[in-house]
Amino acid sequence: MREIVLDTETTGFEPGEGDRIVEIGAVELYNHMPTGKVYHQYINPERAMPQGAFEVHGLGDEFLRDKPVFKKVGQAFLDFVGDATMVIHNAAFDMKFLNAELGWAGFRLLPNSQALDTLAIARKRFPGSPATLDALCRRFGIDNSAREKHGALLDSEILAEVYLELIGGRQPDLVLAPTGHNDGQDQSAPAWRATARPTPLPSRITEEERAAHEAFVAKLGDAAVWNS
Repeated sequence: MREIVLDTETTGFEPGEGDRIVEIGAVELYNHMPTGKVYHQYINPERAMPQGAFEVHGLGDEFLRDKPVFKKVGQAFLDFVGDATMVIHNAAFDMKFLNAELGWAGFRLLPNSQALDTLAIARKRFPGSPATLDALCRRFGIDNSAREKHGALLDSEILAEVYLELIGGRQPDLVLAPTGHNDGQDQSAPAWRATARPTPLPSRITEEERAAHEAFVAKLGDAAVWNS
């Protein structure tokens, strides 16, 4: 099962009012385990950065001036996501911006059904409690000390840890899962499980140890569990 944990940074709150995406960060999970594959892109919004947004993420006009516009990177982003589930904190916000940018650039849109909202999961699991990313990090003991400002890639990496805790930990089914996958492998094959040895290993207990144990049990009387 392939999932993409994703975050964006923007110039504001409403693409309909001219706000744009300035950063996308995403990390790949396979069977709920990070594979090490990431997507990270700064984007020239083709507009000035409002002071309020700059104070949130620290991405200013000078830094973004030489970055590509969304139309130049949109296809690479879609290729990375593919048909994987997108795990997003407050998915409605990021999805409206992603689909606005994709639509303006002439790319296919992403269905909202492809997104999984960790904010909704957190609110359902911990009703009445704060459900911000920072609050969830505190709840699960996840180190977010490097998060002085919002950053799409760092936030997606932190969200991946939060998401795995929200669904019950890295290995909720207690079955060892692969940390990656190869296109040439048969993904339909059942998960590996240990089986009994065809030939049992020989006993490592010496005759002296066996005799000493029998003498010890004899002293305990008939009620000893070894006599059951």
